[in-house]
Amino acid sequence: MTKQERVTFVINTLKELYPTIPIPLDHKDPYTLLIAVLLSAQCTDVRVNQITPLLFAKADNPYDMIKMSVEEIKEIIRPCGLSPMKSKGIHGLSEILIEKHDGKVPQSFEALEALPAVGHKTASVVMSQAFGVPAFPVDTHIHRLMYRWNLTNGKSVVQTEKDAKRLFPEELWNDLHLQIIWYGREYSPARGWSLEKDIITRTIGRKTALDGYKK
Repeated sequence: MTKQERVTFVINTLKELYPTIPIPLDHKDPYTLLIAVLLSAQCTDVRVNQITPLLFAKADNPYDMIKMSVEEIKEIIRPCGLSPMKSKGIHGLSEILIEKHDGKVPQSFEALEALPAVGHKTASVVMSQAFGVPAFPVDTHIHRLMYRWNLTNGKSVVQTEKDAKRLFPEELWNDLHLQIIWYGREYSPARGWSLEKDIITRTIGRKTALDGYKK
């Protein structure tokens, strides 16, 4: 298969498997999405979805969030890990949203990435899922699968994002990044991987990945 044929195979298979795409993190607006994505760093979405209702019951907007102390936020979000950094980030970005953005989440990569504890991936998720702007946030699943499928060299998430944006049509980015995440969890995980279930890797996988699996 040519690279373009492999790309088309990925798109068509994922469309068949995930005609409707669930959003992994529970939220009701751009602010609650931003907080949920920030909490998801080095933490499972399942755990984040258990913790955010407790946090949002006390504060689901920046005005209520800054009424809480960093310590109070830290206590609630502790199970998500990295709580000292994340609690400072949540409190700090809430202050900035009020001071600079009328309490609203800004709709630009530049403004989002200027907020405390918000990196490029977090900004990309918010831009794509809250505002519908084409973006391709790369998490561990996407990074792993793009390498397994021989669509990137696996050197860095920055390179993987560049390759994904170059190979896939822009109008599909927002759906595809979610479809690949779900596929990675269900069919092509890092541990307990079964090639029998993983039709995409079985069909177009990198030779070294397939050889490594057989060993």
